[in-house]
Amino acid sequence: MGRSFADKLARRQLYSHVPEAEDGTPLPDYLAAHFSRFDRAGWIRAIEAGFVTVNDRPALPNMTIKRHDRVGYYPPETPEPDAELHYRVLHEDSDLLVIDKPGNLCMHPTGPFFRHTLWHLVGCKYGEIRFVHRLDRETSGLVIAARTRRAAAAMDNGNTPVHKEYLALVTGDFRGHVHAEGLLVHDRTSAVRKKKRFVFADSPEADAARLDQTAETAVTDLIEESHVPPDMTLVRAVLGTGRQHQVRATLFSLRFPLAGDKLYGPDERLFLKIKSQTLNKDNLARLRFSRQALHAAVLEFRHPFTGELLRFESPFPRAEFGF
Repeated sequence: MGRSFADKLARRQLYSHVPEAEDGTPLPDYLAAHFSRFDRAGWIRAIEAGFVTVNDRPALPNMTIKRHDRVGYYPPETPEPDAELHYRVLHEDSDLLVIDKPGNLCMHPTGPFFRHTLWHLVGCKYGEIRFVHRLDRETSGLVIAARTRRAAAAMDNGNTPVHKEYLALVTGDFRGHVHAEGLLVHDRTSAVRKKKRFVFADSPEADAARLDQTAETAVTDLIEESHVPPDMTLVRAVLGTGRQHQVRATLFSLRFPLAGDKLYGPDERLFLKIKSQTLNKDNLARLRFSRQALHAAVLEFRHPFTGELLRFESPFPRAEFGF
């Protein structure tokens, strides 16, 4: 049997299911091959300390694992970095929650964050949830959480489209309305593997971009909202598709980078400095803000079971960005 949700909230667990090809592998060898946290000797010490389970039972260093075994690791508790822990629930019924997430809060456990995540905070109050879509840690705004497996499946079956709009504070004098229809591809000029760039469908680059194995169609309508002195613009981004980094990469490629964005901002080396923990005060000054100025402002969808049209709006956190 798997762990109860209360157990999942109480203690972080990393786990893996053993594939057929590794049936009969000694447990320390399997862990060392799949998880770089320790070498083989380190994993033996972790097993002896009681941090490793097989099928939710305490493991032994001399065990061999079998196909489909669930191998779990419980990292020791460590202090978590600060995060913004206050959220608002805008809608609640027996199937769904609509939540207004602050910036500087991870949605799911990752890296050093476990209790300081939206998943943990909401789960402690409402029980087990499944997010219908995700926001980056630094992006604030509206997200949908399913409270049951049935609701999660209904929201994910393609029959419940969700209309999404974002507000983005960008550097530069953005004017009018741009219909950005094209492709997102990996930015091969970047040292950051996950960075993308946008190519218009009717541009000279489009044919080459279509041959790129990373290419994804992307459609975003970008609309001028207001100008923020001395040199920024609040832009509304209406999503026609939902791709990772879609708004950030599209604005960057149009030369209107998102204010505060460490990856798609003035210099991607700032992102690398964060990863290596060498970011200094001068670097932060170039970013202008401590987080990226992106906010999920509008969600609209029909309830999957009642058919009711639901629309939620969250204002851009102007005070946080000083306007």
